[in-house]
Amino acid sequence: LQYYVPAVYETDTVAYLDGGILHIKALIPDKPVEGYNYLSARMNTTQSWKYGYFEARMKLPEGVGTWPAFWMLPEDFKNWPLDGEIDIMEHVGSHPDSIHISAHTERYNHSIGTQQTSITVIDRAQDDFHVYGLEWTPQEIKGYIDGVLRFRFQNDGTGNKETWPFDVPFYVKLNQAVGGGMGGTKGVDNTCYPAIFQIDYVRVYQKN
Repeated sequence: LQYYVPAVYETDTVAYLDGGILHIKALIPDKPVEGYNYLSARMNTTQSWKYGYFEARMKLPEGVGTWPAFWMLPEDFKNWPLDGEIDIMEHVGSHPDSIHISAHTERYNHSIGTQQTSITVIDRAQDDFHVYGLEWTPQEIKGYIDGVLRFRFQNDGTGNKETWPFDVPFYVKLNQAVGGGMGGTKGVDNTCYPAIFQIDYVRVYQKN
């Protein structure tokens, strides 16, 4: 339900630094923008990486309808889910204690009920910062929360892009959506806006 804009739209600020913390804010503008009743931001890296360890320390927004994510799409993205998607951290405010880590491919995705996803329950996950990490190698993808392994998806070794498209460079993305197929399953509570997604850091490590 959100309209993604640059950091500032007229007088509304949806992305800013405060005390060294990146804030991505979803808000309700004074009047609809392009027919949308919510504004937010989606950030994409200009650099892409093939394999590595990706990590962010983040505090999640509160409220039904919020949908923050720390995720990845390929540099040469044309078709979903054939080209692949990696969700390092996905969260919806209607289930405040649940953290999703997923790998989407043509063969394995939610639209056909074969998604490869882990759901980790963290009590009061929105109350504090947590570290979300992903280790991506030619053999497998592993997801971590606060250093604990929570997700694993292995390359089947067949060379079939439908099951393993994760052998090309990917961009890193941060966004806060509102509503939608996942975030809006219980509607949207307008009293929680503006809702703020806080990111302390994002780091990428690669072996020599």
